[in-house]
Amino acid sequence: MTSLAATGRASRALRAATWLLGCLLAAALPAWAAAADFEFHAPSTVDDPNAPAIMRDLAQRILPVYQEPDPDRYLANLSALQMALGDYTSAYATRQSLRERRRAADLGRRVGRAVIFDIYAYAKAMEAENRVPFAQAFTQSFRDVVPRLNDADAYAVTRWLATSLPVFQEALQKSFDQRRLKDSISASDAMDLIWTYLGFEAYRTFGALVDALDAEDDQRRYETVGDTEVKTTDGASISVEIVRPKNSAKPLPALLEFTIYDAEDYAKECASRGYVGIVAHTRGTHTDPRDVVPYEYDGDDARAVIDWIAAQPWSDGQVGMYGDGYSGFTAWAAAKRLPRALKAIATSAATAPGIDAPMSGSIFHNSAYRWSLYATDPEPPSGGGYYDDAVWRALDQKWYQSGWRYRDFGRLHQVQSPIFTRWLNHPSYDGYWQKMVPYRDQFARITIPVLTMTGYYAGSQAGALYYYLQHMRYNPSADHTLVIGPYDDSLMPHGPLAMLQKYEVDPAALIDFRELRYQWFDHVLKAGATPTLLTDRVNYEVMGTDQWQHAASLQAMATGSLRFYLDANASGDRHRLVRHRPSRAAIMRQTVSLTDRSDFAWTAPADFISRNLTTHNSLLFSSEPLEKPTEFSGLFSGRLDFAVNKMDVDLNVTLYELLPTGDYVYLFNPTYEFRASYLRDRVHRQLLKAGERQELTFKSERMTSRLLQAGSRLVMVLGVNKRPDREINYGTGEDVSEESIADGADPIKIRWYSGSYIDIPVRQ
Repeated sequence: MTSLAATGRASRALRAATWLLGCLLAAALPAWAAAADFEFHAPSTVDDPNAPAIMRDLAQRILPVYQEPDPDRYLANLSALQMALGDYTSAYATRQSLRERRRAADLGRRVGRAVIFDIYAYAKAMEAENRVPFAQAFTQSFRDVVPRLNDADAYAVTRWLATSLPVFQEALQKSFDQRRLKDSISASDAMDLIWTYLGFEAYRTFGALVDALDAEDDQRRYETVGDTEVKTTDGASISVEIVRPKNSAKPLPALLEFTIYDAEDYAKECASRGYVGIVAHTRGTHTDPRDVVPYEYDGDDARAVIDWIAAQPWSDGQVGMYGDGYSGFTAWAAAKRLPRALKAIATSAATAPGIDAPMSGSIFHNSAYRWSLYATDPEPPSGGGYYDDAVWRALDQKWYQSGWRYRDFGRLHQVQSPIFTRWLNHPSYDGYWQKMVPYRDQFARITIPVLTMTGYYAGSQAGALYYYLQHMRYNPSADHTLVIGPYDDSLMPHGPLAMLQKYEVDPAALIDFRELRYQWFDHVLKAGATPTLLTDRVNYEVMGTDQWQHAASLQAMATGSLRFYLDANASGDRHRLVRHRPSRAAIMRQTVSLTDRSDFAWTAPADFISRNLTTHNSLLFSSEPLEKPTEFSGLFSGRLDFAVNKMDVDLNVTLYELLPTGDYVYLFNPTYEFRASYLRDRVHRQLLKAGERQELTFKSERMTSRLLQAGSRLVMVLGVNKRPDREINYGTGEDVSEESIADGADPIKIRWYSGSYIDIPVRQ
């Protein structure tokens, strides 16, 4: 839910297109960098009328001295130089040679993104040689290439062709801006810039032609039926979209996404891979006139759709469900009902209601209110659009400064959300939440194969791990596979990012997860081969090693643990993490004012790598430098030995690697946070004993895997959750949503004892 509250349909489409741009250009970027720098003065804007001449001049000076030992790179970059010069006849001939080389080397592989420039160069060559209008030439070029491709390759090509022009425009403008104050450009940077320029020019030229050609190709390949109504037992109408490949002579398995969103779907992509692609929309959306009620009916409604699918003549009786975020939740909600035709589920960033949404660690998030308005009303809420982050930050700050009850949050926005209020009435993991997804022994009855994908930097990781751990706890023989690595919540819709908030991701982690999902479904539903990456139940990329590892369980990821005690001895603003329990009992005192709102503008740090570590209502602890490289893999745990003057408190724990260079690297994000009174039991609240020394043991709901360098330090930040974008726990022991600043006259006062420690799982 957190990621959904931060982005809208437009931004999701833009990020997806940005990823496609990166993939498109990465296939052609040069390794050549031996030549001397070239004089170059960047155009002011992408629309500068002098830009074509400037780029043509640059290509003209590079071409005579261009060298590249790799034949494929040489031909690709030679064609780029020729296209920049306007010599499309030579460029197409060069690309033909490149295509023949790749055809011989890549026999059996899917078509590459380079085909876009093959189509474009051929069209421009026809335009130049035969005086054919470009629109006619591009149409012919498209029809000469795409109809000959299989469905999966054709889908990929048309999806790449549909990339939004602003993506290329922004990329080129950024490149020009970066060169603005420089008078020269290196050879490799020049080739990079030429490819970026060609991407913009190509998509600007053919962009308006793509939709009609795509529709023409679709009509030849697919049977599409939209807004088919499936009735539920209580009379609701579920709108269903169906896309089937026309070339299939026999019934096929179906892949179903059950979603609350009216956004890009993958029904056609599923059909291109030999399935019936189906997208079903929750009640209250599309043709159903009822109110939208997130979570509560989706399991039963999804089962009704699955039963309907299995009864259709084009169905072979097998249904697989997939989803990201909300539709990941609906897959689990359906699995709880055990529909006979449901044979597999594959989820990423799967929401777990009551676990990671609308609260995390039993602490409600303001973003849940924002999402509740968006999900239940297709029109932007009054007082500011859903997509305007500034409006919502201002609301967070206004509420924080007001000191009002959390239940009054909507009053400040002048829009009450009945759904949000209903959630606040269920702060524990009670029957309201338990009926939505499998609970306890219900996990034992789920015997179908399950694939879970998530990331160390995904806000939804806690939900994904909840499903995985509960499934394995109640059904130890469950066919459940986990894939995890250095990813955020954009993993499935946009693909892994090579640069994640300034953190450079290992190349081994940059795999095509949608392709992996289809390979897995082919294995389960079509008796295909097991994907090579999925060699065990837990498959994880170890950051800093550029390698994947595999284990039978989360516990088996580590062969031991390192225990670090919290030591009161301090140096400056930080205490120590020590390997042995301090012999001298000592106390670390922490005081947090509940009435001071001078920090209303504070926001959590965004960058995963930073030079400075700023704390907020926290204590900082740092270990001695590690003597040797140490692989930290799995869920960390610990014990807190403390006394607090309140009956409850919200805490958070964050871990970093402090590199010898002085950079701090998040080991996971967002932070692990929890309400102390629900730490032992999500269902039953157990208040603290105000003023008494007591202990809390915990196992993190967030995991990571990273090779910590020799000489690095482990850094822990232990804090009290008091921030503008969260519910504030004043510690009275009453319903937290009813508390206000009037209950916070006494600050939180904590005494941390040196018996406190954290255990870090390590693999030797």
